[in-house]
Amino acid sequence: MDASSPRIIQRSDHNISRSHISENALKVLYRLKNAGYQAYLVGGGVRDLLLGLKPKDFDVSTDARPEDVRKLFRNCRLIGRRFRLAHVHFGSEIIEVATFRGDAQQDEVEEDERQIVNGMIVRDNVYGTLEEDAWRRDFTVNSLYYDIKDFSLVDYVGGLEDLKSRQLRLIGDPEQRYREDPVRMLRAVRFASKLDFKLEEKTETPISTLSDLLDSVPPARLFEEVLKLFLSGSGASTFSLLRQYGLLERLFFQTEESIKLDTQGVFYKLINIALKNTDDRIKEGKPVTPAFTLATLLWVPLCNLRERYLERGMTAHQAMTEASDVVIATQSRHVAVPRRLQTPIREIWQLQDRLEKRAPKRSLRLVNHPRFRAAYDFLLLRAEAGEVESVLAEWWTDLYNAEEKERGKLVDTLKRRRKRRKPKRD
Repeated sequence: MDASSPRIIQRSDHNISRSHISENALKVLYRLKNAGYQAYLVGGGVRDLLLGLKPKDFDVSTDARPEDVRKLFRNCRLIGRRFRLAHVHFGSEIIEVATFRGDAQQDEVEEDERQIVNGMIVRDNVYGTLEEDAWRRDFTVNSLYYDIKDFSLVDYVGGLEDLKSRQLRLIGDPEQRYREDPVRMLRAVRFASKLDFKLEEKTETPISTLSDLLDSVPPARLFEEVLKLFLSGSGASTFSLLRQYGLLERLFFQTEESIKLDTQGVFYKLINIALKNTDDRIKEGKPVTPAFTLATLLWVPLCNLRERYLERGMTAHQAMTEASDVVIATQSRHVAVPRRLQTPIREIWQLQDRLEKRAPKRSLRLVNHPRFRAAYDFLLLRAEAGEVESVLAEWWTDLYNAEEKERGKLVDTLKRRRKRRKPKRD
């Protein structure tokens, strides 16, 4: 570990104000301080405050052990085996409290405190000092500490300078840090995209060659990372960076393969439109669902497999059902697709055929289907990408927005058109 004296930035020399910090985070900080413990705001909350952004959450770092934190807060729950943490609950807000992590060598600690397998840290509950904690964090801009004692900033790793130059830099040897936890590669891409920062050269260089390390990360953990990658307001640019560094094929290899085979570029356009649409909804405070994003990312792999099944003689329903099962199961071996999302994903896919056929007798019932709106939104994206004709999307838009009587007229018009198109019998 590089030992050095920290840079202390006094309150008069930085822009963080307590008025911008969650009241609940302040409660945690002050109670720890008043109980005789060190207490710092740390991580993304400090970084975002310095950038003039509104933090999504606030994390606290302290020399109090998790059990000590639980004694101070009745509303505290201890979680995690890999990293033991204290979560202090205030209604829907959770303040995460972590004990300073230490840097003792593997042979100096008990097996249940730290476990390293093939260079990857699978458990780390070795506690230490503020300085050790600072050097064990991932990126310099996430290793700035706001001291509740005197409202100063503590910077051991040059994070403030990197923040000013909008540079994302790993602490320590990048290759070793990525091997310790391959998810750091995804975090590098996510932060670079979210903050519009440039990856420092040594941080950037190993990513493409080490991307296969993600294969060893549990699918359930990668699912949580995928939510952060695509549902944090910068999904479109994140998607581009994932492809640039060869990370997308480790998360969604069916998607990457389909993009490469799509000579017209329609699939890539569809994904970008969908992700930009999701980014806009997040910025506007509108709800988003991971099921819709996953349905988009896996749509063309599904279509390609369904076509192969149709060529083998399956019915349309059988081909769609079988292809859905295979695509979701294959994806889940890399990034988990929770059961709660599988049904809405399948329904969004299955309703596309019904939307394209516009069967007059079923159209009115289809508008009242509980998954109609999601399937309809998906159809609009397909039309915008050029996968289906825009007149199809326009017809469903008219039907969806029409009053009950007008809906009946639209369906009657569709019936008459279809009758005129039917060939006369001799």
